[in-house]
Amino acid sequence: MSYDNEELSEQVLDRLKHLKHEDNVDQVVSSDLSVNEFLLLRDAGFEPAGMVVGSSIYHIGFQWQRWSKSQELDMLSQAMYRARELAMGRMEEEAKTLGADGIVGIRLRINRHEWGEHQAEFVAIGTAVVAREDNCDWKRKYGDPFTSDLSGQDFWTLLKAGYQPISLAMGTCVYHVGHQGVKQSFGNLGRNVELANYTQALYDARELAMERMQKEAHAEGAEGIVGVTVKEKNHGGWDKHVIEFFAIGTAVTTRTKLQEVEKPEIVLSLDD
Repeated sequence: MSYDNEELSEQVLDRLKHLKHEDNVDQVVSSDLSVNEFLLLRDAGFEPAGMVVGSSIYHIGFQWQRWSKSQELDMLSQAMYRARELAMGRMEEEAKTLGADGIVGIRLRINRHEWGEHQAEFVAIGTAVVAREDNCDWKRKYGDPFTSDLSGQDFWTLLKAGYQPISLAMGTCVYHVGHQGVKQSFGNLGRNVELANYTQALYDARELAMERMQKEAHAEGAEGIVGVTVKEKNHGGWDKHVIEFFAIGTAVTTRTKLQEVEKPEIVLSLDD
């Protein structure tokens, strides 16, 4: 998703004007890369253009659920996805303003503030990068920069192996895990027994989140997703039986003939 520059505030545009890029080579570059990541990024043929940020403060509504029924809460799933999408889109717009080819090391986080129990700030942060070779097109369709949450080390390894990142693929599912009935709870006292309703509910919720992540990657024409993580959290203000399952990874595709990657060296720690 992309946004027009008019949606970026004057403060944001002023900060971006003072970053080093193709039309402004005498300014400084900001980045949250480590020293090793910075050097590996340069070795891979990229230069950092600056830190880019996107934010969206979103009111997360309430959705009624049956006490004993396990079910997805569609309205909450859509809210959590849309809020992240807005933050990501604004971060990408900052990168496009800098003329970046992509964004690496993206982190997505959710901040809670005291002014509203049902409000949350969704933040996306990463480092915009520019390829040194003008004859290579790293951007996605419609001219959007590629996006990736891979570390600098993983990004370097991916490129050296002949792959390239396309975009972050995300899937979310907010799920209500139904309560056990009183009779069932008493029946389990003192017994070792699987709680089948809980098992199935969590299993279904994870599958929905992962399936949506895979569909996003497929829509981008990806060959696979690397670095996948599935996070589970109750974000406060929800019933204790309401959990968000969030799946995220970097969608990748083949760029050149696949190369043989050097075997990792064994490092033995001398610490106790």
